[in-house]
Amino acid sequence: MNLNFSGGRLILNSRELQVRLQSSPVVMTVLAEDIRLLASARLLLADAGAVRWQLSLDNDTQLQQLAEFYGVTPE
Repeated sequence: MNLNFSGGRLILNSRELQVRLQSSPVVMTVLAEDIRLLASARLLLADAGAVRWQLSLDNDTQLQQLAEFYGVTPE
């Protein structure tokens, strides 16, 4: 599944999520089990121990789509 957001594209599959930024060749990856969603700030949080990053989503619809795809309850 692909989701576009203002900064690039999210590529979802059952095991991981990739973030491809349109302004950079950087690709950020997180395993599905390391995904958290913060509803109040519309944030996608990747927390894999020593590696952590976060991404602001454009709207609540994107947050809900991620939550449904990965079966994650937003905090």
